[in-house]
Amino acid sequence: MAEVLFYERPVPLNRTQHKDLRLKGIPSLKFAAAAHSVPLTGAEFPIAARDLPILFAGQSMEDAGPMALLGLRQNENLLVDGNGQWATNVYVPAFVRRYPFILAEKPADAEGDDFTVFLDEAYEGFGSDEGERLFKEDGSDSEMLANAVGFLGEFQQHVARTHWFMDQLRKHQLLEPRNIRLEKDGKSINLNGLFVVNEEKLRQLDEKTTYEFLREGVLGWIYAHLLSLPNIDRLAQRLDLRENTEG
Repeated sequence: MAEVLFYERPVPLNRTQHKDLRLKGIPSLKFAAAAHSVPLTGAEFPIAARDLPILFAGQSMEDAGPMALLGLRQNENLLVDGNGQWATNVYVPAFVRRYPFILAEKPADAEGDDFTVFLDEAYEGFGSDEGERLFKEDGSDSEMLANAVGFLGEFQQHVARTHWFMDQLRKHQLLEPRNIRLEKDGKSINLNGLFVVNEEKLRQLDEKTTYEFLREGVLGWIYAHLLSLPNIDRLAQRLDLRENTEG
C-alpha cells in the first residue's frame, strides 16, 4: 500500500514538540486531488462498491492489493473538484479520511509499541492559534486526538485482515490480470497492472473452501468487488463532464 501518499512532511507525534499544536477543520480534500487511486480495505468493499470501481493493483500478482479507482488519467482524482470538494454522496475511503495522521510501523529493533503515530506537518490545518488542541494542558490526549488514534488502530486491523484476504485469493489462484482500455474521441485510455477475480475459478472452488469463504466473509468481499466493476463507466462519464468543463 502507498502508505505515505498525500504526506509531504510526516513526523512522529511528540508530546513535547507538539504540546501546543492545534488542528482546525479544513473543508477541503484538495490534498487528494492528484490521487487517481487509493488503497482500500476489504471491510470497505460493500459500501465503496456502490460508487467506486474496486480492483487489485500491483507490480505482480504476488504484491497486488485492493484499491479504489478514483480517476482515469495520471495524477487526477475525478471525485475532487477545483475547490477541493469530494463528489456529493460518494464514499470517501478510510485511507483518505485518516489524513493528516498515519500509523507507521516501527523498526524491528525499536522499543515500545509496534506502531507509532505520525502527522503531516505540512497540513494547512495545523497551527498554534486556531482549532482543537492535540494535547490537554496536562499532556494527555485530547478527545479529538484519541478519536483519531482510535480510527488509525481500527484501520490497521482492517489492513491486516485485508492482507489475509489477499493471501486466500492467491492461495486459490483466483486472480487474473485485467487491462482496461477505454476508447474516447479517437484516443484510448489504458489502465494496466490490474487484477480481478476470475468468476469461473471462483465457481470451481470445492465445497469446504466455499463454506470457509462464506463463513469468513470472503465471498461477500469478492462479489462486492465484482459488482463494483461497472463503476468504471461512471468514472468515464465524470471524465467527459470534466473535459467539457475544461473545454
